[in-house]
Amino acid sequence: MSNMPQGWEEATIADVTTAFVSIDPTKIPDQTFRYVDIGSIDNKSQTIADPKSFTGKEAPSRARRVIQADDTLFSTVRTYLKNIALVPAELSGELTSTGIAVLRPSGAVDATYLFRWVSSDPFVNELSAAQDGTMYPAVSDKDVASATIPVPPLAEQRRIMAKIDSLTGKSRRARDHLNHIPRLVEKYKQAILAAAFRGDLTCEWRAKHHHKSEWKSANPSAYFTWSSGKNLPSKRQVAGDVPVIGGNGVGGYHNEALIDFPTLVVGRVGAQCGNVHFSSGPAWITDNAIFARSVSDQIDLSYAVLFFRNANLNQLAGGSGQPYINQTTLNALTFPVPAIEEQRELVRLVEMALNWVDRIASDATSACKLIDHLDQSVLVKAFKGELVPQDPADEPASALLDRIRTERATAPKAKRGRKKAA
Repeated sequence: MSNMPQGWEEATIADVTTAFVSIDPTKIPDQTFRYVDIGSIDNKSQTIADPKSFTGKEAPSRARRVIQADDTLFSTVRTYLKNIALVPAELSGELTSTGIAVLRPSGAVDATYLFRWVSSDPFVNELSAAQDGTMYPAVSDKDVASATIPVPPLAEQRRIMAKIDSLTGKSRRARDHLNHIPRLVEKYKQAILAAAFRGDLTCEWRAKHHHKSEWKSANPSAYFTWSSGKNLPSKRQVAGDVPVIGGNGVGGYHNEALIDFPTLVVGRVGAQCGNVHFSSGPAWITDNAIFARSVSDQIDLSYAVLFFRNANLNQLAGGSGQPYINQTTLNALTFPVPAIEEQRELVRLVEMALNWVDRIASDATSACKLIDHLDQSVLVKAFKGELVPQDPADEPASALLDRIRTERATAPKAKRGRKKAA
């Protein structure tokens, strides 16, 4: 760090934190503990969302570190995932893992300032670059302790945090609104399809084209002939350009086709049963799928694909263990049939509406990412001293740090060893 603002000082994490204690909970076998491991931290909200509970005799071997309110917990494993959280008052006195660095602020830093700094991209990126290990990349507690931190005067730290809280509160509200959009998008898609198959979506088209024919309703067996696919183990597949289609879509390519015409494919068995796929030409359909061997010339295939996708076939699956869909399931549906010209118009309108909705969802995702970048930009400005003005009347950070170093140097040496279990 260079060009520090007036009154600021560069320090290490060790300079601004104080020691924590460790215990062996197995020596208190009947006491109940709550335990914060990496999985307990929600790295999106950076809060402790799901602490576990156990008695001392059930404690995992890594549950050793005692935490207090306002400690910052920093996962030393895969630091780029940002499993970082501030300890709330209700978890004071509980335990965390030895894979989590416990950063307990001394009088040199505000607890929230410390948490914000170690959550910032500059700090996380510095430690991520220092990670060792490929399968289990991690840093040590010493790596965390030796990392640097810009330290403003204590009064300025609190002004910075107040400003950050104000700005991030606005971005949090915006993010909350944006997070509702995916659910609204799914509801809107369902509403579009429901309107389409009621005939509401094409009512203006019918009026404009003076189309007076009424919609028919029939079982799919009146328009489709179904067949099951044929088994093709992967070891028998020969490299080619013919897609191999099963319940989960294209699962490989082969040099030979089972069919040479466009069709719709329905997953027949297992977790993918009821999934509907469109095959535009020659393909090999596997035995875990059903396909339309023939389709009436009164039916537009794209219309049929839309209908069966909207039918929620997986909810109609039979079987107590392995779910399945069969031809009887498909033929039991009520299939609405407008004139083929209207089917094509319906497909056009649905695709146009769904594309528009997908763009909204994509824009919402992009906006969330922009908000994340904005939050990080606020932190960058904060830790450069550009977010709030400096006050010459504030005690310089150097004076505070010198006083803390002197107190540490003159304090009685703590005895080695871990805190005894009560």
